[in-house]
Amino acid sequence: MTASRNGRPPRAAHQAAGSTAGDTRRVTIQDVAREAGVSMSAVSKVLRDAYGVSDSMRAKVNSAIETLDYRPNASARAMRGRSYTLGVMLVEMSSPFQSQVVDGISQEVAPTPYQEVLIASGTEPERQKRCIEALVDRQVDGLIVIAPWTSTEWLEKLGARMPMVVLARHGGATNFDTVVNDDFEGARLMVEHLVAAGHRRIVHTGPTAGGLTRPFVLSHTVRRDGYEDAMRRHGLEPDVIVAEYTEEGGYAAACEALDRPIPPTAIFAGADISALGVLRAAEERGVRVPDDLSVAGYDNIYASTIGRVSLTTIDQSARLTGARSARLLLERIKGRTQPVQYMIAPRLVARSTTAPPRQGRGTEA
Repeated sequence: MTASRNGRPPRAAHQAAGSTAGDTRRVTIQDVAREAGVSMSAVSKVLRDAYGVSDSMRAKVNSAIETLDYRPNASARAMRGRSYTLGVMLVEMSSPFQSQVVDGISQEVAPTPYQEVLIASGTEPERQKRCIEALVDRQVDGLIVIAPWTSTEWLEKLGARMPMVVLARHGGATNFDTVVNDDFEGARLMVEHLVAAGHRRIVHTGPTAGGLTRPFVLSHTVRRDGYEDAMRRHGLEPDVIVAEYTEEGGYAAACEALDRPIPPTAIFAGADISALGVLRAAEERGVRVPDDLSVAGYDNIYASTIGRVSLTTIDQSARLTGARSARLLLERIKGRTQPVQYMIAPRLVARSTTAPPRQGRGTEA
């Protein structure tokens, strides 16, 4: 029988991993170090993806980990303040855009020792705080927080305690990194697209600012700012209907708009999921899209690409948003303290739900 590098037969290595009925002892970091022929500190550096680890050292340790089927002890790491987990707080699991953001996070984290722990908070600030604190209590190594409605002061205090990246929150920060889309420009692009097609009565839908004040506001507020600014630049009166970023919210806003004596010729929903509700309301009323009503969204979620939907929208690269946030968080965990504000450029994606208004509709201011 061929001996392994530490002189132990390969069978003994698997016994240490608990793969036999007679020995269920958990493989330890010491076992990995002996198998690889390196120090325990070297194994620790590889596990936490530290700087200064050579490719040959990493290969030795990873080979030993695979041979022994080693699984790090999460509870022991947590007691030492190292859990190798990243907490991710999103608003709701059902959000298509946020789900794609999580996909981007997972793809970026996959080659590292870290695992994501997800929690859905809703939009109520106090519940968001409790959810974030629950992740902190698990001693996660860092946080990615998506669209927090909490105060800037509270977030700054949290960022001073641990590595953190905040998504969809404008205004920058001192103690954490931010990843945002250029929502002002994205909304401007959509208004320019609709005005160029001949629309003048353009409704926009989106939530309230929720008590947050500029510049530290969420994406939907900046989109509204961009919409209103672009409308006024064309001499048009902004027309905003407050509605949640849900299919039901978009449906209710569209019903309100379409039931007016003089309905709009275009509805620019602040999120694709809301635009799907607008499309449902139009279909129920026999309003043809785009002949009678142009409909546009924001996000470019997968559903908007489906042939029957083919929604005109703004692409803000959900997966890139997630991947970049994970990369920034890993940099923070490794020691970077200088804050970074990363802004993603929007892109107009024109599909079949927008077109010039019918002659005689919408051309008047």
